Amino acid sequence: MVAAFLCSAVFLCFYLYFHFNAGVIRFGGHGAARSIYLTILITHTTLAVVIVPLILITLSRALRERFAAHRAIAKWTFPLWLYVSVTGVIVYWMLYIAYTPIWPAGFKS
Repeated sequence: MVAAFLCSAVFLCFYLYFHFNAGVIRFGGHGAARSIYLTILITHTTLAVVIVPLILITLSRALRERFAAHRAIAKWTFPLWLYVSVTGVIVYWMLYIAYTPIWPAGFKS
């Protein structure tokens, strides 16, 4: 779990660095695909913010060997973290693979 936490933290750093430099990349799909994308994106983004303190609390309780308290919060943290992880891959696939993204003006990859 520590390795999963570290991988997620490194990914978040790279993600924030990229989007800070690239700006807003718009979804290129239309109609139902856009609605589905935005629904997944909104739930993903909201839960990605919510999950950070849950992960930190869950990890700290485990590292301090407070296992009963760890289990009590882990039953919420794990499914939310899993949802954020899976929907992150879906968002990436929809934005960059399935549909052509609309890059910000002047962006050079």
